[in-house]
Amino acid sequence: MFENIRMNKKCKRRINYWLLSLIIVSGSTFLMGQTRMIPTDTMVVTLHEMTIKKQKIPYRATTGTQPVWGEDGKAIASLFYTYYERTDIKDQSMRPLVLSFMGAPGFPSVWMHIAYTGPVQLEIDDEGYPIQPYGVRENPYSILDVADIVYINPVNTAYSRMLDPKADKKQFFGVNADIKYLAEWLSNFITRKNRWQSPKYLIGESYGTARVSGLALELQNAQWMYLNGVILVSPTELGIERDGPVEAANRLPYFAAAAWYHKLLPADLQKKDLDEVLVEAENYAINGLLPALAKGGFLDNKTKTEVAKQMARYSGLTEESILETNLDVPIPYFWKDLMRKTSGYTLGRLDSRYLGIDRQAAGNSPDYSPELTSWLHSFTPAINYYLREHLNFKTDVKYNMFGPVRPWDRTGDNTGENLRQAMAQNPYLNVMIQSGFYDGATTYFNAKYSMWNLDPSGRLKDRLRFEGYRSGHMMYLRKEDLEKANEHLREFIKKTMPGKGVPAKY
Repeated sequence: MFENIRMNKKCKRRINYWLLSLIIVSGSTFLMGQTRMIPTDTMVVTLHEMTIKKQKIPYRATTGTQPVWGEDGKAIASLFYTYYERTDIKDQSMRPLVLSFMGAPGFPSVWMHIAYTGPVQLEIDDEGYPIQPYGVRENPYSILDVADIVYINPVNTAYSRMLDPKADKKQFFGVNADIKYLAEWLSNFITRKNRWQSPKYLIGESYGTARVSGLALELQNAQWMYLNGVILVSPTELGIERDGPVEAANRLPYFAAAAWYHKLLPADLQKKDLDEVLVEAENYAINGLLPALAKGGFLDNKTKTEVAKQMARYSGLTEESILETNLDVPIPYFWKDLMRKTSGYTLGRLDSRYLGIDRQAAGNSPDYSPELTSWLHSFTPAINYYLREHLNFKTDVKYNMFGPVRPWDRTGDNTGENLRQAMAQNPYLNVMIQSGFYDGATTYFNAKYSMWNLDPSGRLKDRLRFEGYRSGHMMYLRKEDLEKANEHLREFIKKTMPGKGVPAKY
């Protein structure tokens, strides 16, 4: 535009400076106008190889995002996932696919992804404690030899996000809303990846167990997708009632497990194996403690004193502490009180093998959860490093270890009944529960109680299985239980694959 204007050198310098300034300002304006958003629909593919049970397993890892479609056909959110497929399988029609979720609300799939079932595990010691340098290593116990796996992250977890920050959060953040949109997303994923013929399994941990229990029925009724199995890892209550005396009595076997681990039970019990101690504690909880608690304030003093003595025997607490709570010992109080007069440490909530240090000995609950801080110590750097450097998924979006999903609508939680109904409708569907004995958040005995009461008729009990481990909520962080729990998954998948031509009928 300046070619027809005759200018001296000084004038030209001024104009060139002006043009350069315009370019810089425009570039800055452009950058300032950008937003840090995850792509709505994208994927990155990498190829790998690992060894499981002395067998070389070649596999493809796909990391990416897939839209959540609104009722008007527009994308309203984008979910981040990681999908592992064994590449030497010619026919996927009989290749199982495991759909993996975590909990609680706001948690991404990172925990089981890089510590339990996936092809890599984070760098930790044999008991699950952090070590440096942070990173990942091959997981020789992964179930990738027998099944492909996809790890799904609900809205606002990991890199998953709502596309419109002003959108109605109620369509995502609640028991039933969560199940509804995830079922639709899974159906689309299965279609995109051409996995409709494959036997399918849902696995969820903690709150993820409510999610997958509800999804089992929602997938059948709304997406016409039928499953072979559901695995509940450290399950929540699933909407199955247990308030009052039942809730209080159900705590005792967990108390016994944690006290046994820390060598705080009476000498005769401490000499026994944990399994023997738990059988005794369970029997007393059901046949001794529960009837006593049912009488409430009308329990006579002599019986109340005898019950407190037995509770002290199986919990490691003092009779005085137990009587002060009227035999109804809150779990947070147990974490605080068990070692109050000895070492002074507090116990971890999700895994009571972990110990914490409080500001003062007084109080009814610990200052913090030592196990969770320990896990975040190792998981956070590992997943950020692994996705970027190993799977080549690069973004400036923050990986949410705890996503903003509050308030979470917990009304209408019928997920246990939903799972029972799904099993009744689908003769192929089997359920396995996995729990850690030292988990004080979703206790192993409550998991057993849920299994016992899932189907009052007893007609489905031959399709229900329970496995317990000598660790906590994330039992797989302990090396011995990582191997054992994955082997149980492997057995479960193989056992629940019907023979060719075997019909789904009663």
